[in-house]
Order: sequence, then C-alpha cells, then structure tokens
Amino acid sequence: MSNVYYQEKFQDRHNGPRAAQVEEMLGFLGVGSLDELIEQTVPAQIRAKKALNLPAALGEVAYLEKVAQIAEKNKVFKSYIGQGYFDVILPGVIQRNVFENPGWYTQYTPYQAEIAQGRLQALLNFQTVVCDFTGLEIANASLLDEATAAAEGMFMLYSARKNKDAHAFLVSPNVYPQTLDVLQTRAVPFGVEIRVADINEANLSDDVFAAFIQYPAADGTVADYKNFTAAAHAKNITVCVAADLMSLALLTPPGEWGADVVVGNSQRFGVPMGFGGPHAAFFATKDAYKRNIPGRIIGVTSDSNGEYALRMALQTREQHIRRDKASSNICTAQALLAIMASFYAVYHGPQGIKNIASRINDLAKLADKAIQSLGYEQLNSTYFDTLRFNVGKEVDGLKSEALNHELNFYYNEGIVGISIDETTTFADIQTIVKVFAKVKGKHQSDVDLESLVDSLTSSIPSELERVSSYLTHPIFNTYHSEHEMLRYIKSLEAKDLSLCHSMIPLGSCTMKLNATTEMVPVTWARFGGLHPFAPADQTSGYMQLVSELNDWLSEITGFAKMSFQPNSGAQGEYAGLMVIDAYQKSRGEGHRNICLIPASAHGTNPASASMAGLKVVVVKTDEKGNIDVADLKAKAEEHAANLNSLMVTYPSTHGVFEETIIEICNIIHENGGQVYMDGANMNAQVGLTSPGLIGADVCHLNLHKTFCIPHGGGGPGMGPIGVAAHLVPFLPNHKVVEVSGAEGISAVSAAPFGSASILLISHGYIAMMGSEGLTTATKTAILNANYIKARLEGHYPVLYAGANGRCAHEMILDCRGFKNVGIEVADIAKRLMDYGFHAPTVSFPVAGTLMVEPTESESKPELDRFCDALIAIRQEIAAVEAGEVGQTDNVLKNAPHTAAVVIDDEWNRSYSRQVAAYPLPYLKVNKFWPSVGRVNDSQGDRTLICSCPSIEEYAEA
Repeated sequence: MSNVYYQEKFQDRHNGPRAAQVEEMLGFLGVGSLDELIEQTVPAQIRAKKALNLPAALGEVAYLEKVAQIAEKNKVFKSYIGQGYFDVILPGVIQRNVFENPGWYTQYTPYQAEIAQGRLQALLNFQTVVCDFTGLEIANASLLDEATAAAEGMFMLYSARKNKDAHAFLVSPNVYPQTLDVLQTRAVPFGVEIRVADINEANLSDDVFAAFIQYPAADGTVADYKNFTAAAHAKNITVCVAADLMSLALLTPPGEWGADVVVGNSQRFGVPMGFGGPHAAFFATKDAYKRNIPGRIIGVTSDSNGEYALRMALQTREQHIRRDKASSNICTAQALLAIMASFYAVYHGPQGIKNIASRINDLAKLADKAIQSLGYEQLNSTYFDTLRFNVGKEVDGLKSEALNHELNFYYNEGIVGISIDETTTFADIQTIVKVFAKVKGKHQSDVDLESLVDSLTSSIPSELERVSSYLTHPIFNTYHSEHEMLRYIKSLEAKDLSLCHSMIPLGSCTMKLNATTEMVPVTWARFGGLHPFAPADQTSGYMQLVSELNDWLSEITGFAKMSFQPNSGAQGEYAGLMVIDAYQKSRGEGHRNICLIPASAHGTNPASASMAGLKVVVVKTDEKGNIDVADLKAKAEEHAANLNSLMVTYPSTHGVFEETIIEICNIIHENGGQVYMDGANMNAQVGLTSPGLIGADVCHLNLHKTFCIPHGGGGPGMGPIGVAAHLVPFLPNHKVVEVSGAEGISAVSAAPFGSASILLISHGYIAMMGSEGLTTATKTAILNANYIKARLEGHYPVLYAGANGRCAHEMILDCRGFKNVGIEVADIAKRLMDYGFHAPTVSFPVAGTLMVEPTESESKPELDRFCDALIAIRQEIAAVEAGEVGQTDNVLKNAPHTAAVVIDDEWNRSYSRQVAAYPLPYLKVNKFWPSVGRVNDSQGDRTLICSCPSIEEYAEA
C-alpha cells in the first residue's frame, strides 16, 4: 500500500506504551482489550455515550504552522503601558538553558530535597535577591502574581493584628487597579473593609489594622513614607508595600523605612510579559512573621554527613496539615519563573542591575526633558521610570500618532503615561519625541536630545536614594561571563532529578510528558512580548487561542464556559467557590455558608472553603475509602437551610471511580447546594466521562497536570474553572479588561487571563491529540496504573479499589506494616533515590502510604523498572523483618547514598558499597546520584536561614 497519505500521529509520541506493550499489559491483567478494562473500571452510568466533538488532530508540523498563523494576529507594539508589566531582555544563556530546558521545567516541587538541591539553591538565591532589594529579613520562594501577593499580605496582617476590633485595610488610591480589584475580592469573605483613602496620618483611625502603599506609586511618583509608617506603628497599624523590584536598585528599600510586608512582581528580572504571565511574585516580611508567611520558604540545614543542604522549611504542605485552619490555600508557587529571575540577578550582579536601573531612569529623565521642551506639562516631579503628560484635548491625536508608530502608552482622562523599561533605547526616545512633536506641529529635529543628556538632573529625592548595598554574596559576584554562567546553571541542574531522568510517579500530581512542540511557541516574541492591557485590536491571536481553548475544554468538561483567570489549582478552587457564593446571593440565599468536604479531600479544599468564608463540615469516608453516602445525606439534610456546596474529587483522592457519584450530586442539589468538583484527577476522566455529565456545577482544571503544562520545579500552574450555564454570569471579571458580565465576581488574579502565555501548551496538546488521542491517553493512564497495581500487590498491600478490583489512574501502597521493624514510609522514599526514582506521593491521602500515578506517557519498560525497584526495596525490608540486617543500620535507614559516601576510604556499614549504590543491574549503566545525604529537617526549622548564608553564618548556625 502506498504511503503517500501517511502522517505521524502525535498521540503515538505522547502515549508511552507501544501497541505490543499494551497487549502484554492487558494479558498480564487478564483482559482482552483496553475497552474491557475501562468497562471494569469506569461505572457504566457515568460513561460518555459519544466521542468528544473536537477538531481533527493535527500533526506536529501542521500545528506549528497553525500556531504561527495565530501568532501573526498579535500585534506586538512597543509597550510603554507599565502598570506592573514591562518588556525585558531575557539573557540567551538563561532562555536556552533554563526556560527551554526540560532539565529545569519538568522538575516537581522539591518535597524530596535530596534530589532537588539545584532548584532549591536557585530558589534560595531568589529569596536572597528579594531580601536584599526590599530590606527585609525573610522572603518566600515566590507567589502567583503581585495582586494575589498583596491579598496574602493583607490577610496575614489581618490575622496577626493586635486590635481584633480593627477591620479596615487602608489602601492608597494610587495603586494598580488590578491589585485593588483582587484585594476587594479577597476582603469580602473575612469582613475586611477596603478603605481607599489618602495615605496620611489623618486617616490612621482606630478601626484600621494595616495600610497598603504602592512604591513607586501607580502613577509613577516616588514619595517618602517614613513618617507615615512611624505614625502607623505608633497606633499598632502595620504597613504593606507593593514595590517595583528594579526600582529598588536606586530607591531606599521599604524595609529601611519601616514596612512590615513588601510584595511585588519579579517579572522585570528577565521574564517576558506573556500577556500577563506566568511571573513570580515576591513576598518579604520581618522575621517576627516567619510562622505566618504564606507559601514556601527554602531554608538551610545539613545532611546526614554534616554537609550543607537545603530543604523547604516550616510550612511544607501546610494546607494539607492545617486544612481549614491554614493561613493560606497556596500549595504552589512560580518556581520556574523565580529561578529565571534569580539567575538574571546572578548573571548581572549588583553593578549590572544598578546599571540597568540607572539607564532606565536616565532615559525616563531624557524623555521628560525633551517632551517638556515641546510645550507639554509633565506631572511627576519625582519618579523612577514613569512620566505623566497632561495633553488634554490633544490625547486622541497623540494616541493616533503613537499607534502609527506602533507605540502603546497608558491613557487616563487626558493624561498620557509613559513607562520606560530595560528594552528602551536612545532611538526609542527619539521616536517618542517625534510623536509628541508632530502633535504640536513641530519636528523631531526641534529637540536636540544629545545636548540634553549632559543636563539631566535627579528625579529621585535625595532622602530616598539608596545607600545600602545589595547582592553582596559571592554567588552574585562570580558568574558574569556567559561561560561561567552556563557552567553554574548546569552545575545546579545536575543535582536535580527531573523527567529527563525517569518517571516521577506522583499520585494526584500527574507528571506527564511536556512535549517539545507544545513548548516551542511559548518562547516566540509574538506571544511573550504582549502587554496584558494592550488594546484589543492588537491581541486577536491570544483571543483566538483563548476562544478555541474555551470551546475545547467546555466540550471536555461538559460545561458551558471556562474562566482562564485563576493561575493555580488552589486559586481555581477559591474562584469556583466565590462564583457559587455569588450565584447563591443572586437568589437571595447569601446566608448559605456550609461547605461539605469528605475527610479524604485534598487539604487545599478546606483551606479554599475557609478563604471563601465558608464553614467546613467534614463528611465521613467508609472502610473502602469511599464517601459515606448515609453520612453525606444526613449532613446535607441537617444543613439544608444553609448548605452552600460540596467539594468532591473524582475519581476519589484514593484513586477510585466511586459508583455513587451521581447520587451524591443529587443529594446536594436536592438540599439547595452546588457541587464543586476538584479537577486534580481529570486525567482519568477526559473522553470517558466529564464533570458536567456526572452532575457537578463547577470544576477547576489543573492545566499543569492533565493538560501538559510542566510543573517547573513547583510552578507555573494554571487552574481555569468551567461552570454550568447557570453560573456563567458570575465568572470573574477584571477591572482593566472586561472578561465577564456585570454580575461577575471581581478579579481573582492580576491579569485578565491569568498566566496566559502557557495556555499555548494546553492548546497544542489538545489540538495535536484530538478526540481519539485524548481518550486513548485516558485509557492508557488507567492501563498503566492497573498494571503497576497488579505487579506490586503481591509485595505491598494496595488500599482501596473499585467494584471490580480496579483502580483509576492511581493507587495507594500501604507501608504502615513496616513500622513493626522500624521502617517508615520516608525510608522507602529515600531509598528509591538510590534506584534513580523520585518517590510517589508520601503519606497522602493516608499517612504511612505511597500514592502512585504513572500517567500515560510512561512506556512498559519504564513501568517495569519502577516496579522492579519497589520490589527490590520490599526484599530489603524483608531482610530487616527476618533479622538478617539491623533495624538501624540498613540500606533504607541510611538512604540515600551519595557518591562521596560510597567512595569514601572508610566504610563501616553492615552492607556492601555495591548494595548501597547499584542494587539493580540497570544502575551500572545509568546512575543518578543524589548530591546530599538525608537532610536534617528539624535542624533547619530550629535555626531558620532562608537567604544565602556566609560560611561564618552557616558554621555558627
């Protein structure tokens, strides 16, 4: 047969097992076909009756051609809009070796510190940058965006306020509108009053618990808040500041004039605008708040050999521990972007960054002087990078002329704002002057720019000029040549296990292939260079992308519409609950405040419900791990008058398709509530069933799980929500760009479409997989999970299964019985590192267990390699059980074994070096060495060091 019509299918590249391997696994499971396995796994009453209605799958070349055509519809004009987003120069050495490198973007969150020392060091560098620039003592490893970081600051200060009768948050009117929008959203559930008023002592009344300032202000002005902050503190009122990180190279840090919290966005440190994200927000505060700070903190400790080591400190998975009592529902960060920003600081160093900041400021001063010489009034007497010209009735002509030259300014009632950035050149200032001159009927040559350069005067008040040093650590003063920088990046990358090395079998986290073709367009300038507030006629490419993805995901979920604003799964949960609340209020039932949550739920569920102002009532699970329907019914009826919602994960957190899910949804609806489905396990639903079909009203999708956006070492993520038709009017709107109707809740993220640039990845995945490919992927994920279950259940007890003994896409291995001989589940996790694997999810959702999810991307040989490792470890445990080796000196308790330990002259352990390092033959061919021994968690918490320590500091600690 001729091959003239042959075309490779992307699904054959995405799905790991080859056809022959699928047959082998099916045979091992004792079923005749993949469809027979699905019939045994997915309850008949929820199975889809027809295939997904999606466009025909595109090949990789065809997709890149399509997305290139979409990119051409974006008009990337020179942006001077500012408002928290700036064009940047991403150094090529960082773009090629971090941003485009799967060795960095496919890593998981660094919960297993021993095989994550590279990204932990990069994130510690980020924290050091933030501490140094803000002048505060402690910083976290990034948050989602500036607006939500400000909201986290508000809530932290509200929770820690001394005057419990104070409920007003004093907000300067001169803050970014998107930040105010998010603050208002987050304030409502807690009864916080957002009081927009001038930042002066007269407004520091007794009912104010904290004040919020933008520095420089949203209009670009720079003011001294030292006296105001002192007056606030005298009344036990704290101060939160949103600061521009680049400006702090020249301005006095807020920490030095008394700020209690400083938040902002590190986007200016080499991260493209990307139509709004992803970018790493920062959050810094005083040491006194170290137990309250939201998000992750990277801290210094030592390993089992007494060597320097890093780990996540204090609050690891805090929301899973404290649930509805958690101080935040955050379980992610923007790690990859924080890492890029930290490398930007390393590459440029303190002098390089000061040069960049000074150049921005000098070009702003040059534009100021030149345009004023044309007869325009400039309103900012002090500024870092932003000018405001009062052009009055000439605004329309100026805007038209600017667009003719492909320039975007910020326009506000006859005022034209111009924000200078790192990419601005002397030639760009000439073009700007040309535009302003023409509107006045003058010519560019009427202004001699070069003669103005030597007459520039300071635009920063002398009392606000920075005198303190920053980035003094050797890390920021060593790697300034590209060769040195490349080697530094690679030295850290080599310490981290990623999907480049082996499968990462994390239950509930779905670490699947992030295909190169999906990733490529994210780096294109026509997607990366677009400002989120660019005029609508310049954003047609993104609008097509969002529209298509909306249609496809609505079809996949069975919902009416999506909102792409939430930029994490937990934020999707929060947004979905706020949408439900708005719907309940629209029906005159705003009193409904009870949220039912199964005991087995993700910890973010109760944390999100609490943040949405709901009271959590826990529903029991039965001995099989399923929701206790009788208990659910009783509690739904008991709280019927006030029932707001149920939060449910499907398949269950235990990895089972519960047969009663439709009945569960009906019970909630009959009692006046809405059903929120946690989309963490959508990888087992796509093409086989859907939240809409099951009966849910709203569901978030973890695009960084099911839809192939990479985890990036702990972020970026996207958590869009889909809703049934009756909830569509209440989807989040945005203060700057309208994305919903008048009834929509206020914004939940800084940008209208969240981290818009990475939507390209999910768009590519769906476009290239098509209906058949997506459905086959789901079936294959279920096959891979059941194959692992069948291979391991003779060695480890497997908790929970469906009616026919099948699991969904993940399963739980019970390791609690090994405690009898002193072996903990953590010992198994650490020993897996010696076999070259990242551990499955440890002690969630059941303490003392491993939750395994292989995904469809893994081939049978990789699944077998993983199973062989776990079986070998079980034999090592058996040796302890039999008394052949001691309970304290064995390969599990001493794991992981570093190369330095194995080759050391002294070896006094009860087992051989061979057993320690090469327990299975494949390791002799391809061995990943952990760079440190087992980390000392308690030491790191006792003495918290969360920025790059000097040798003296570390030795003293």
